[in-house]
Amino acid sequence: MLASGVTALLIVNLDSPSAAAVAAKAAAQGVPVIDYDRHTLGGGSNYYVSFDNVAVGTKIGEGLVKCMQDNGNMDGPVALLNGSPTDNNATLFKQGYEKVVTDAGYTIADDQAVPDWDNTKAGTIFEQMYTKANGDFVGIASANDGLGGAAIAVLDRNGQAGKIPVTGQDATDEGLQRVLLGTQCMTVYKAIKAEAEAAAALAIALSNGDQASADALATGATADSESGMDVPSVLLVPVGITAETVKDVIADGFTTAEKLCTTDELIAACKMYGVM
Repeated sequence: MLASGVTALLIVNLDSPSAAAVAAKAAAQGVPVIDYDRHTLGGGSNYYVSFDNVAVGTKIGEGLVKCMQDNGNMDGPVALLNGSPTDNNATLFKQGYEKVVTDAGYTIADDQAVPDWDNTKAGTIFEQMYTKANGDFVGIASANDGLGGAAIAVLDRNGQAGKIPVTGQDATDEGLQRVLLGTQCMTVYKAIKAEAEAAAALAIALSNGDQASADALATGATADSESGMDVPSVLLVPVGITAETVKDVIADGFTTAEKLCTTDELIAACKMYGVM
């Protein structure tokens, strides 16, 4: 791509070291780099476009605390099922929800990361957590809907699905369905279209050599813990979603009622919460 004469490069990294190597090659050729969705630690990228990922974690934590309190549990042991240890987003999510949960007076009973966000591994890891604790959790902070679904499958096998609140994020169809059915406490919606549009606007400005316009698009800065630099960033605002607000995700065009309301039980829930 660099050899073909690109004038701006967007990177969605799988891990920081490999993306940093790409960013270094781009910098050597004078090509500005935009980190998209995930920040490349130590990569020296010129800009970063994502959601405020600490805020995503905060929404997860706030949703979980409300669900635990609604269950009458004002304190007690909480399990953290975190994302991949190589993904900086997972670190930021955890930073957000762990603070909210502990500030609210709950204790962290177990705290495990899931390599590569792998849902199968998540199921195995959570089953071990559950067995070790004899199922004694008042809540489970899961870093996304896939991990949340894996935890809920374990709870379901033990007759506790819907009894112990479990979080998620990404507002996947499966996650939204579980929210409607009450087995998942909440999810977090991130308007991907807005994120893509922000990245495109930034790339166009940089391709045109319009540094001032690019700088004007940045809404804040993100600290790079490896380089010590602050990277100009466009950080969008995430939205916590409960059963009552699933309809808002549909209204935004992210998914459809037809994709969610697929069984008699889901159709009944969809009607109850104004999805259809």
